[in-house]
Amino acid sequence: MPVHQLSDLIRYVRHNSPFYADLYADLPPDVDCLTDLPVVGQSDFWAANTLQDNRVLTAPLEEASVFKTGGTTGAPKFSCYTREEWQEFVTAFGHGLVDAGLRPGHRVADLFYAGELYASFLFILDSLSHAPVSSVRLPIGGGAPLETTVPTLRDFAAQVVAGTPTTLCRLAEHLIADSEQLADVELLFFGGEALFDDQRRLLARAFPNAEARSLGYASVDAGLLGRPVPGGDARTHRAFTPHTVVEILDDATDEPIREAGRPGRVVVTQLFRRLMPVIRYPAGDRAEWTDPEAGVFRILGRAEEGVRVGPVSLYSQDAQAAVTAADTDGRVVGMQLVVRRWDGRDGLVLRLAVSPDDPGSEDPAGLDTLAKSVVAELEEARPFYPDAVRTGFVHPLSVEWVRHRDLVVNPRSGKLVRVIDERPTA
Repeated sequence: MPVHQLSDLIRYVRHNSPFYADLYADLPPDVDCLTDLPVVGQSDFWAANTLQDNRVLTAPLEEASVFKTGGTTGAPKFSCYTREEWQEFVTAFGHGLVDAGLRPGHRVADLFYAGELYASFLFILDSLSHAPVSSVRLPIGGGAPLETTVPTLRDFAAQVVAGTPTTLCRLAEHLIADSEQLADVELLFFGGEALFDDQRRLLARAFPNAEARSLGYASVDAGLLGRPVPGGDARTHRAFTPHTVVEILDDATDEPIREAGRPGRVVVTQLFRRLMPVIRYPAGDRAEWTDPEAGVFRILGRAEEGVRVGPVSLYSQDAQAAVTAADTDGRVVGMQLVVRRWDGRDGLVLRLAVSPDDPGSEDPAGLDTLAKSVVAELEEARPFYPDAVRTGFVHPLSVEWVRHRDLVVNPRSGKLVRVIDERPTA
């Protein structure tokens, strides 16, 4: 499938997608400049992108692959790709794997997760199949027992192991517990989460000859985002030109940032997708340009739309809904999600503010009861989080009570910062 001209894509979606037709209704008929278009609101996008009476799609859902995505709420959302779009997606990403270090003949184990409409396992397997170099693909999967995974890796002398950092570290812990190492592994391809220094040290003990590298930056809803940049910082990626247009927008004004070193939120436009158009869509991350002319940027963490805590995605709307459900007396006057990392695991803290004149603000027992109710509501909405706690991947949810003045705001706009990532990202 060819990459579309932006002007052609805009005309097509205005004519065929009711959601984009409404979004662009007040614009002139001949708009062909990306910055003249509004940024998509994620909540509006997913409210319109439903299984029944869908207003985002440009055609009936008759030929497509459908994958599950987190969207912006606890309810599962779905992304659709035509056969041609999916092939374009994996082919472009497969070329990026060479930048990550894939070499002809590499034996690659795919430990991403499959089934239940999740895309990552199939996406990596197809990307390897469409890469411009040969490989031997070992489709093991992240759900396979480690007792069988390790012998498979050893029997085939796997040279590359691909998975989330959580999966790779779980494998490393298993090897270390058995006093084993996999010396044949040269590359650890990670994606879906940030990789931290304490994890790198753990991986080095189990894979003494391996280098951990990002295999690329993509998501099932936003699509292609960035291909690896060889050498140096694993957070640095290059936009998938010409398939994708990556913008970094100012937090306060939504104006495009064009200079290096200034953080903002990532917004993406996919020029190869027409069935479920993605035009100026917030990817949910923050980044800064390192070389704007070359389209090279560094990922800084999650934006306020959501946060990744270990293997679990959470969104500010999830937490807000949990507070609303639990706080029947309306005592909470502000909220932030704070992600921290200690003892080798991520943890999420709900920072909740109560008013100074709240008669119960000095009642620890009452606040503790409310905190437990909020946590219970959020865990019910996002059951993957307590599942991850039980398996030891993340710390339990906790609540931190503060005054409203203690909540962090944007120094330029005074707006509340809804997600704060305090994890070290060296």
